Amino acid sequence: MTTALITGATAGIGAAFARRLAGDGHNLVLVARDTERLRVQATELHDRHGIEAEVLSADLSQDSGIAAVEARLEDSRHPVDLLVNNAGFGNKGRYLDVPVADELMMLKVHCEAVLRLTSAAAAGMRERGRGGVINVASVAAFLPRGTYGASKAWVVQFTQGTAKDLAGSGVRLMALCPGFVRTEFHDRAGMGTGNIPGWMWLDADKLVAAALSDLARGRSVSIPDPRYKALMGLVKVTPRGLLGGVSSRTGRKYGPQ
Repeated sequence: MTTALITGATAGIGAAFARRLAGDGHNLVLVARDTERLRVQATELHDRHGIEAEVLSADLSQDSGIAAVEARLEDSRHPVDLLVNNAGFGNKGRYLDVPVADELMMLKVHCEAVLRLTSAAAAGMRERGRGGVINVASVAAFLPRGTYGASKAWVVQFTQGTAKDLAGSGVRLMALCPGFVRTEFHDRAGMGTGNIPGWMWLDADKLVAAALSDLARGRSVSIPDPRYKALMGLVKVTPRGLLGGVSSRTGRKYGPQ
């Protein structure tokens, strides 16, 4: 039986990955900061699907938290076959309104943790000749919009580059780029969502199903919805200067920095 490790596993996209992978018969390593919430989730998934669900409490904004997850990924006695780097957050406010310490914490979680955990997982996967890594980014990666978008752009570029470097090794890497998903993300950042049009919302379970299908097809980037694929197609042909203005106004209205 294969094992998947999911960061940010207790809510939103991470919880949806946990439900789907447990339902498919994968054992799980669930990573998040809230130990009690992890234990409840692990028990529910074990009782419902008969899989083993290991709990690993770790704060990926801290070196010690990242190191703890690295150590689990490097454990060759209990190999991880699929890594889902999902942990992340948004900051409310425009550039210079957000403390630099908060911006640096975002880069720690979105970039450094993703780099270190991907590296820890991929090394063993390459030796075994199989495995997969899904790095959760965002459609914000394709828009010139603050630190959040910049950090997610890094995730996409890093993932595409490593996917090419590991081509033929049996290890698949993919950046997942969703739009708005009904999760705890906005509430945790103190962002209102009442002004986001209904058609822009995605269902987390459907998103995960599409992502896993794209990974199986060998795609290095997944935009798992026709609506957002069409929007990102328009982004590609929109002049950069105009796109920056539209992105800035839209970001202030809807999204994180």
